Amino acid sequence: MKLTKTVCSGLIALLISTVTLGQQAPPARTIVRAGRLLDVRTGKILINQAIVIENGQIVSVGPDTGATADANVKVIDLSSKTVLPGLIDAHTHLTYDPKFGYDRLAISLPREALIGAKNARVTLLAGFTTVRNVGAREFSDIALRDAINAGDVPGPRIDASGPALGITGGHCDDNMLPYEFHATEVGVADGVENVQRKVREVIKYGSDIIKVCATGGVLSLGDNPQASQYTQEELRAIVTDAHRLGRKVAAHAHGAQGILWATESGVDSIEHGSYIDDAGIAAMKQHGTYLVPTLYLSDWFLENAAKINTPPSLIAKAQQVMPEARKNVAHAFASGVKVGFGTDAAVYPHGLNAHEFAVMVKLGLTPFQAIQAATVSDADLLGWSDKIGVLEPNHFADIIAVDGDPLHDITTLERVRFVMKGGVVYKNE
Repeated sequence: MKLTKTVCSGLIALLISTVTLGQQAPPARTIVRAGRLLDVRTGKILINQAIVIENGQIVSVGPDTGATADANVKVIDLSSKTVLPGLIDAHTHLTYDPKFGYDRLAISLPREALIGAKNARVTLLAGFTTVRNVGAREFSDIALRDAINAGDVPGPRIDASGPALGITGGHCDDNMLPYEFHATEVGVADGVENVQRKVREVIKYGSDIIKVCATGGVLSLGDNPQASQYTQEELRAIVTDAHRLGRKVAAHAHGAQGILWATESGVDSIEHGSYIDDAGIAAMKQHGTYLVPTLYLSDWFLENAAKINTPPSLIAKAQQVMPEARKNVAHAFASGVKVGFGTDAAVYPHGLNAHEFAVMVKLGLTPFQAIQAATVSDADLLGWSDKIGVLEPNHFADIIAVDGDPLHDITTLERVRFVMKGGVVYKNE
């Protein structure tokens, strides 16, 4: 009985802590004393800086004079840490966990929304204060975004797509059930007129960004990752309507033809880019298109796929595609394409997002270039450069801190010690 009461008391305390985490407001004025501050524009480490924050925004950054703060000002001492802007992940699926077999059919939309709340908190505590969620069943990520913005649950800022657009039977359709179930995902649309209507529909229900599946995928039944799915005419119609209505477009694209068509159609980013070739690289450089590779997932997935009941056909595709992706993405890095940071978290457990950095460095980026991808570059990709991605006045006070120097050991970003979002501290170790 005593043990039961102890456990119940612990659970109640945890619940109260979680609720408080989601509802607290930033103090009127805060000073963060940073022993080392990484300027993500220049790569310089600035010593002994003071970041002054009011109403959730940075008002000034400069040398710390060591002056005694007013009693009404909150002071946070990070004098032994390296301080950076909050990280950005431009390719997440917060409402999903790593499930790729038939067991995922038992997960309801309400359950996915709750999974999303769990994963949002984990992602925030890992140091990612902003994410771009590119694909969720129906509009569960829109609901999650709105709950976080309302302060109902803790989580990162979310640029949410809602359901991804895809062709009938393609990577973004539901191909696990037989014909008699008539199962079709909400985002499925075929033909120019229908894809235009679908773009307008998902925007109507709250999508910030349009996600489109331009090629087949790895973790889907019955399709080929190298095969184009939407025609170039359909892609152009999607991009034209999205841009006219103020939305950017992210294209899931593994195959070379799909990468080229999507780029020529004006998409803002290519996600994955597994079979990118010289023609695709040249087009992306010409159009200023970002490549958002998702690289660490292959390490985790190839080691764990069989343990989580993944169908053998999907494992076989992964074993073929994922090693090719690393080789081709390394070539794209060396060729100078614009690079954003994205993980495809949900293929592996959320919270491990920062493991992506080490793979990016292994494939040719410097640690500073990898950090820029997750800060200033992703901010530009999202169209939020005036809000996030740097520690400068008039930007959100999204701040993280780590031990050591990530410019010399990029894996320090896997061990974030301090997280502030909008002036509110969510983690302080």
